[in-house]
Amino acid sequence: MSPNPKNLILNLLLANDGAPLSAADAVGSCALFGIRENSVRVALVRLGTAGLIASAGRGAYRLGPQAVGLAEELSSRRTSETRLCDWQGAWIMVSTGHLGRSDRTALRTRQRALALLGFKALDDALHVRPDNFQGHAPLVRERLRKLGLEPDAPVFTATDLPSELDARARTLWHGDALSQAYRQTRHKLEAWLAHADELEPEVAARESYLLGNEAIRQLVFDPLLPEPLVDTSERRAFTATVLAFDEAGHRIWRERLPATLAARAAPQGRHTSQAAGQPGGKKGQRPATTH
Repeated sequence: MSPNPKNLILNLLLANDGAPLSAADAVGSCALFGIRENSVRVALVRLGTAGLIASAGRGAYRLGPQAVGLAEELSSRRTSETRLCDWQGAWIMVSTGHLGRSDRTALRTRQRALALLGFKALDDALHVRPDNFQGHAPLVRERLRKLGLEPDAPVFTATDLPSELDARARTLWHGDALSQAYRQTRHKLEAWLAHADELEPEVAARESYLLGNEAIRQLVFDPLLPEPLVDTSERRAFTATVLAFDEAGHRIWRERLPATLAARAAPQGRHTSQAAGQPGGKKGQRPATTH
């Protein structure tokens, strides 16, 4: 199954660490997944209209203002375990009952921001998560704002929930299913890494992206729950494996794939200088994976 071209382009930009991405690079990378050039051009236009990418000169693009918060959140997830603290039973709450629901774009942005930080709806007007982030409510409030939550949405700590409400809050996440998913994904990635060197570069590039995209999405949307709501040792092992897999994927796109593309592009097997990297002449770069 081919990835969504908009997601793939955003992932390429996220992997570029702030450097622009040319349209030619976007077209060439998407071609590895059977995505046609016209689809890539349409995706670029739509991403620009949504503010997710912006022009960086003729035929080049960078992340747009609407993607900055997402990029920061993705980067922070790589060190997320170091920013957690022991849970003392308090909850972080977000009140949304007074916020409008008619603006679908604002509603989607709000829901994504809350989901990225692991909030669940306790009722129609109140979202909750365990208070186990260092920095507590002030830090969570700042992160939610960067992700697009409306500034007038109250974000606060609750320490004295009635016992029945506290018990209901603890059931909002399926901790056993999360722990099982950590193990399953870790085993899948470890099995692929054990045989990655045996794959043809283009096959390895495609598979590393598709598997990595799924795993990084799982990492990014993980609620980062504390004990006893989830098995935190399983999550730490899962996170370490995902990061190792992501680095292996980067090496494939950066080192193994460019030579194969060059050989395919060069007449009679001779390499050309333009084909010595990613399509368009740049050094190969594996997309970072987000969603």
